[in-house]
Amino acid sequence: MGFLHKLVEKRQLSRPAMRVVWVVLLTSVSCLSARAQDAATSGFASPQVEHAPTPADMLREFDAEPESDYRLAEGDEIRIEVWARPELSGKFVVGPDGKITLSYAGALKVVDLTRSEVEAVAVKQWKDYYENLKVTVSIEHYEGNRITVLGRVATPGVLHFDRQPTLLEAVARAGAMPTYGSAKEKQGLTRCILFRGTDKVAWIDLHSLLTGGNLALNIHLRRDDTLYLPDGNDQLVYVMGEVLRPGAINLTPNMTFMDALSQAGGPTKDAGSRIQLVRHSAGIEREIAMSQILHRGPSPDVALQSGDIIYIPRSGLAKVGYLMQQLSPATSYVLFASGVKNF
Repeated sequence: MGFLHKLVEKRQLSRPAMRVVWVVLLTSVSCLSARAQDAATSGFASPQVEHAPTPADMLREFDAEPESDYRLAEGDEIRIEVWARPELSGKFVVGPDGKITLSYAGALKVVDLTRSEVEAVAVKQWKDYYENLKVTVSIEHYEGNRITVLGRVATPGVLHFDRQPTLLEAVARAGAMPTYGSAKEKQGLTRCILFRGTDKVAWIDLHSLLTGGNLALNIHLRRDDTLYLPDGNDQLVYVMGEVLRPGAINLTPNMTFMDALSQAGGPTKDAGSRIQLVRHSAGIEREIAMSQILHRGPSPDVALQSGDIIYIPRSGLAKVGYLMQQLSPATSYVLFASGVKNF
């Protein structure tokens, strides 16, 4: 602080003013020291600026991993060419058991195998009868990449793709954008619901995808995914888990649990004895005995509401809960899991 004394000697700073400066400096040093000590004793560190996740980062949890090579599925038609062995060559359809039948070698399981893998196992299957075979496999007709699209589409039903489709490709193939009707009718198409298996359901802002505002929503679909495109005023409940036809159903006035289960095809033989009712908008989960529903017991004192999820777990599971995750402002999903006490 010698520069302050030099200013006083040069009469550029009076002694009273110097005292004020000293007080200010000492107070500042004391405050800084106290803050440093508090931070050290409390264990807090200075906040780190983290990379803000993009919609693509957040959707990666639900985006199916792109397939590097197609894997055969039930119903696919393949051609096997064996060089110089026309009696072994021909077309084969993958059966419901995932197998084809080779001449002289019998049944061969090919489901979930790539073409090169089928070539290798076919040579192995024939090794007791032929040596040095050269086998080539090609796919004549694809059935494996099946996506079911329902709701407000021109051609509802099962769609087949020769490669792994994206959400936009499935929606476009089903003809989801109406070219007629009033502006109010066209505005109704704002979202879609994606069902994956029996324990995952995602809500995606379809309007943002179709208008090009958020192409990160154009996730890769997985074979046997189901898309449901509701009208804007549809009231829906979702039946998931061990039912014959999991998915969305329209909520009608005074709908009962039995009504909802009936429209979903009823419980499977593996269904458990209790039902999970999830009202994720309110973060509520309730367990109801299946006997109350199926054997005309006392009616549960719960009225179904739009957005409710009825989940029927597999028999023998000790605990089933759900996780509601918001991936982005335009996307969220519910994941059910077993054996988890708290989420």
